[in-house]
Amino acid sequence: MSLAEAGPGTENERLGVVRLSMLRNPLIIKPELGKPMRNCYSLPGPDFTYGMYMHRRDGGVPEAIGHWDSVKAKPHKRVMPRDFVAMGRGAVDEGCTRAREFALYYKFKDTHQKDKGILRYGGKVPPGMTFGRPSRPSTPLFDIMQHRYKELWMEQQRARTVVQQVVRKKLQTGEVRENRTTFLRMHPLPVKKESFWHLQRFEKLLEC
Repeated sequence: MSLAEAGPGTENERLGVVRLSMLRNPLIIKPELGKPMRNCYSLPGPDFTYGMYMHRRDGGVPEAIGHWDSVKAKPHKRVMPRDFVAMGRGAVDEGCTRAREFALYYKFKDTHQKDKGILRYGGKVPPGMTFGRPSRPSTPLFDIMQHRYKELWMEQQRARTVVQQVVRKKLQTGEVRENRTTFLRMHPLPVKKESFWHLQRFEKLLEC
């Protein structure tokens, strides 16, 4: 929208002096019919180049089709730490027993650990190596249509029920070990008779 479209008698008429800053204020500008809402930012001219300008020409499509610049991985020599386990084993095999002998053996037989990360710095890929995780085996559609998985599950449940019944029968047929409580319940102790106090000279008469 321009200043002429915001003049008197137009759809976007404004009261007072029409200024250029009105076209840059989103709170004042009105939405136009059939057009998207403006963000009040002016675009550069047709001579403007978006992005970074490349001064050197790379040959275009013919160069890309006929020649492909491939960067070769440079082998990176990694300094591995010393392998004291292997050197100590070798020193013992040679008959070293003193600290000085071990130090001399470490000096002349300097052994370093092997770099196991052969694929980290442009190493050769071993033959037959597969990257990534193995794919899941495909689901047999024929078994799904025949409800084979349901039948297998029902067979497992039946076998589980049979095992539970056998275990339950073994628990029922087994003899229960008696303890003092069950023994006293089956064979209660004799009840003591109540006896009142009497004089000793009347004891014989009461017994008679």
